[in-house]
This record gives sequence, C-alpha cells and structure tokens, in this order.
Amino acid sequence: MKILHRYIAREVLLGIGLVFLGLVLLFAFFDLIHELNDLGHGNYTVGRMFVYVLLAMPAHAYELFPISALVGTLYGLSNLSQYSEITVMRAAGMSKRQLGLAIGRVGLLLVAISFVVGEWIMPISESAAQQWRLTALNSLVATQFRSGLWVKDEKSFVNIQEILPDSTLRGIKIYAFDQGSRLKSIRFAERGEYSSLEGTWKLSNVTETLFEGDRAKLARSADQAWQSMLTPSVLSVLLVEPEQMSLWNLFTYIKHLRENQQRTTRFEIAQWSKALYPFGIIVMMWLAMPFAMYRSRSGGFGRQIMLGIGLGLSFYLTIRLFSFLGELNNWSPWVSTLAPNVAFLLMTIVLGRWMERRA
Repeated sequence: MKILHRYIAREVLLGIGLVFLGLVLLFAFFDLIHELNDLGHGNYTVGRMFVYVLLAMPAHAYELFPISALVGTLYGLSNLSQYSEITVMRAAGMSKRQLGLAIGRVGLLLVAISFVVGEWIMPISESAAQQWRLTALNSLVATQFRSGLWVKDEKSFVNIQEILPDSTLRGIKIYAFDQGSRLKSIRFAERGEYSSLEGTWKLSNVTETLFEGDRAKLARSADQAWQSMLTPSVLSVLLVEPEQMSLWNLFTYIKHLRENQQRTTRFEIAQWSKALYPFGIIVMMWLAMPFAMYRSRSGGFGRQIMLGIGLGLSFYLTIRLFSFLGELNNWSPWVSTLAPNVAFLLMTIVLGRWMERRA
C-alpha cells in the first residue's frame, strides 16, 4: 500500500507542479503588462521592472497554492483514472478513504510549504518589491489624508507628511496630551530616522512648543530622541496589504491598535485568514477527488479542468468576500475565516456521495 501511496503522491505532485508553475508565470506576465504603464517614469527602467515582477512573484505563489492544488490534483487523478489505474487500485483493496488519506498527506506537505512562503518569504519579498518600485519611481509611500498620515500613539497624536520607502519620516508633528486630555506640547521635526539598536526615532531640526497654563514656551534643538510605539514594522502596513503580512507583524500591529483603542477587525480577519488559508489546500485537493473519480465514466477532460479552475477561483473569491463582509458587519474573525473552508469541505462531502451514487 505504501508503494501505491508514493505513486499517487508522485502523480499528484507532478500535476500540481506543472499547474502551479504555469499560473505563477501567467500572473507574472500580467504584472509585467501592468507595469509597462509606469515604464520610463523616474528611474523605472526595464531591468528595474523585471526585478519588481520577480519580487512580487512569492505573493502570487502563496495565493495560487489552493487553486494549483485543486487543478493539479484533478489533472493527476484524471490521468490515473483515464488508464483505469484507480480502478485497479480500488480492486486491489484501496478504499476511497485510503485514497483520501494519501492525497491528504501530500496536502500536508504543501500546507507546510505554504506556511513557509506566507510567513518568511512573501512578507519580505512584497515589502522589498514595493520599496524597490517606489524608489525607482521617486515616489512616496501613500498616506491616508491630504494632511498626511495620522496615528494615535498612547497619549499623543502623530501627523506625518511623508514616509519614504526606507521608512524615513518627513514633516512630523507630535501633539502630546496630559492625563486630563489637555494639550501639553506640540513638537515639529523636519526628519525622523529609526535606530534599531536603540529602539527610538532620531528627530532632526526639532521645534517644540510647551504649554504651561496660560503660557507657551518655544524650544529648538538640532536633534532629539523620540520614544514611540511606532516602528518601521508598524508603518510597513502602508507598504504591504494585511493579507500579505506575516502573522507576527499582524499580531504586533493588532496589539498596537488595541492599546490605542482603535478598531482591529480587518487585521484580526487577516490574521486568522493567514493562519487557516493554507489548510484550504487540503480541502481543494479532496474536492478534486469526486470529479476525477467520475471522469473516467463521463469523459470531457478539458471541461473538468475548466471546472476545477472555476472552483478554485470561487474559493479564493469567497474568502475575500467573507473578509469584506466581516469587516463591514464587524463579524467574529472565526466566522469570516472558517465559513469558506467549511462550506467547501461540505461541498466536497456532498459531491463525493452524489457522484458515488451515480457511478
């Protein structure tokens, strides 16, 4: 039985590998076409454009894992079914449950790979890609308002006019309040650079206005240390979408938002989705089983592949839809993240039983 399991795993992995490579290259080609619009702006040359597309590929790879698993498993099992190999395996004593376990073991391997890509490779490459692109285009990190980015930092409100791709800040205003919510001081700095060794920001050309009762005192300094909960990793949220951040960065940012009594729904949904999304690979592989088992009796291989692609895209879009609905309606992150996986798992069970009765 172990020999059969290895043989099935080899065929399925081969199919998944071919589909995965094709989809990743296809999405990279789409990125390349999209980036042609900015070619020639600033220092954005053809070489820099190709580097950006390569750095963006891990993000596509992570998102395409479940779709590739579904289509690749469907391809691999359909090949086995076409030559009646699955029929022979089942006649030799392999049950449908054992076939599902063999596929599930392959799925666990892909889940582990997906976690590695999603946690260590994708966040770094995506951040590097955005920084590379912004630097080449001589652009700034997008801010949320015309007046710049506004962030709550404990008892202070911080306004940042510009954030450079290397996390350098320009035009910083810090409005500090006392325990009675009275304005205590206003500090303005032309520039701010983060020191990772000291864990503080070094502000340059600082002008500070101190309010003491009915009086205001003005002080100037060439540089000044600023201890803040804001770090480059927190500000990196502006470069990378929450769904493309690592679990640790999401946890850190959620903690920061909670300490400042701000809404965390979107980031909590992204955190739980990041933790559960790889397990959708196994669900997708099991979903391919009923179609592959039924295919030998019905034909239409191309139709089955198109159906697999459609189901894979439906899975991805359903996850995004529930994420948006959860954020709008303030649903529990468990509801927003578990519902798509549970729905497709139930679909797998129902389709499996329905097709087995028709067989």
